[in-house]
Amino acid sequence: MPQYSVLIVDDDIKLVKLLQTYFEKEGFITYSANDGLGALNVLRERKPDIMVLDLMLPGMDGWDVCRKIRRDNDIPIIMLTARDDESDRLVGLEIGADDYVTKPFSPKEVVARAKVVLRRVYKEVVNRGFIKSGNLIIDLERHLITREKVIVELTPTEFKILELLALNADKVFSRLQIVEQTQGFAFEGYERTIDAHIKNIRRKLELNHKDPQYVKTVYGIGYKFVGGSDE
Repeated sequence: MPQYSVLIVDDDIKLVKLLQTYFEKEGFITYSANDGLGALNVLRERKPDIMVLDLMLPGMDGWDVCRKIRRDNDIPIIMLTARDDESDRLVGLEIGADDYVTKPFSPKEVVARAKVVLRRVYKEVVNRGFIKSGNLIIDLERHLITREKVIVELTPTEFKILELLALNADKVFSRLQIVEQTQGFAFEGYERTIDAHIKNIRRKLELNHKDPQYVKTVYGIGYKFVGGSDE
């Protein structure tokens, strides 16, 4: 599973820290907020992949936060509430929540629900001809890549390599495998050019090409694509 980031919003600080611990054990990057305005600020600045949102927040409640987010953002949202009321659940889902968990709950259940939602969303994105990871969007049909809505210009060969890796996230490919699957042929020496292509992809794609988020080196084997998230 790619590395995702989660924003946890609840005014119960102990509960937030507990959820952060469980999410981080599963490899998530975690952010937190204790009220609605704080949640909107973190969402804007950090751009997490999923949000766990308590309904009963001080000031702006979870319903209002969800409504504001849904005006221009499709981030998956799991709502938390202490009230096991069917009408609350229906309202939450109608205004754009993707799932609903009633307190008290198991932190493991919340993490498991988040994984299910992310897998569904990620699969839907790929099925529509897009691969989305954090702020990176790969449009497979138009051969267009954007990062933070800025177009990333790749050569056809670079695009093929990135497409291969991204469609098989977390799978490691040797240089020879990349050559064979993107070029359709291979001969001794040509596979070393993959290093040059990867270097160019990172230079164009990554915020810090020396510490890449997306295209990782697996030493002694080759390369793989992992989900990224902006810090």
